[in-house]
Amino acid sequence: MLLDETKIILDLCGGTGSWSKPYKDAGYDVRLVTLPDQDVRVYIPPKNVYGILAAPPCTEFSIAGAWKQVNEDMFLHALSIVDACFRIILVSRPVFWVVENPVGFLRQYLGKPRWKFCRWEYGDKFSKPTLLWGDFNIPIRHPIPFERGDMTDKIRSPVERARTSPCFAQAFFEANR
Repeated sequence: MLLDETKIILDLCGGTGSWSKPYKDAGYDVRLVTLPDQDVRVYIPPKNVYGILAAPPCTEFSIAGAWKQVNEDMFLHALSIVDACFRIILVSRPVFWVVENPVGFLRQYLGKPRWKFCRWEYGDKFSKPTLLWGDFNIPIRHPIPFERGDMTDKIRSPVERARTSPCFAQAFFEANR
């Protein structure tokens, strides 16, 4: 069922598009702005953007240990991507916008996040504390029983860990249509 294809959703640094998938499935005009096809640093958004989902790089800001391999050039490159996401948000003036990143050093740059959650709180058997900044409706939690030491935390590949949980994506969509 098509909801409204006139509503444009920008999925910045969206990788696989898993966060914007519920919008696409509902008939929204989803624009995936991600490498290698499009670089947010040079992207010019269309008029009448309805919503923006931004998931800039996380390795460079992580407290999980990967940041130890990050040099100054890598950090500045990642920060330029964060800045580009905010430029697009400011220029677009969408109805809602959100920037996502795991708990880490980005909060020293962006300040206090609006929302903090773990993926298990939205039905995914995985922890990954995540921060959200922006102007959006907070999605309703659908927690599942989960203990931090659960083996699923240890066996996730980096790609799987980075991908937005379908359960969270759906909850976010339901709160921000």
